[in-house]
Amino acid sequence: MLQDSRLGRDQLPSQFGLPDKEVILVTKDGYKIRSYVMIQRGEDVAIQSPTVVCFHAHTGNMGHRLPIAQVFFKKLGYNVVMLSYRGYGLSEGRPTEKGLKIDAQTMLEYIKQHPILKHTKLIAYGQSLGGSVAISLVSRNEDKFDALIIENTFLSVPLLVPHIFPALRHLVYLVHQTWKSYKTIKYVHHVPILFLSSLKDELVPPGHMAKLYNISQTSGVKVWRDFENGTHNDTCMQNGFFESIAEFVRDNVWELD
Repeated sequence: MLQDSRLGRDQLPSQFGLPDKEVILVTKDGYKIRSYVMIQRGEDVAIQSPTVVCFHAHTGNMGHRLPIAQVFFKKLGYNVVMLSYRGYGLSEGRPTEKGLKIDAQTMLEYIKQHPILKHTKLIAYGQSLGGSVAISLVSRNEDKFDALIIENTFLSVPLLVPHIFPALRHLVYLVHQTWKSYKTIKYVHHVPILFLSSLKDELVPPGHMAKLYNISQTSGVKVWRDFENGTHNDTCMQNGFFESIAEFVRDNVWELD
């Protein structure tokens, strides 16, 4: 059940050979949210490495995304920061649209005050609902980000519901949220964006991602990558997924002066 996956205990980074650094953040409205902070060994190396802040989808929590973090950290050489939103994993509270936006802002403020991470290039990466969280955060803090990556993200919840009525039971808590990404993405003016879309996505019609791509008005690079056999939850398992991210980051983040 969705409730179980949201409230279940987070897996530990050490189970994936990653630095086991958990940070408990306190939001401005008083909730304690859990995060993992994985920094490359050696200050000089870490500062020169991009930092990816990961925003997870509506099911599971940050612990379920550790296999992705493992590739980012070990294979691609990024610093990785992830959080479980309020009401997910071991984070306090109940998930609301306003609350998740506060959680994301809290994570950003932590990064920008960190003695190492504040000096690194910053990438927001969001899956599904996490893509909406990432778009919202970047649109409000564009000067603090160097890139945005979204995966299987919807235009808005109201526009998504008609397509997923049979599966609505899996998204029931979202009906009180709107997440109008088709509006907020227009406020990303210059950050490069990578769009990752599974063409067999059974929850978010691929047309939503295509429209977000077309609507985006960023003067930065817009890159589209689709995966012919990918479904909503297995995009990261498709051939070329991590290669697409690595290429995008190499061309648009590593090379930035």
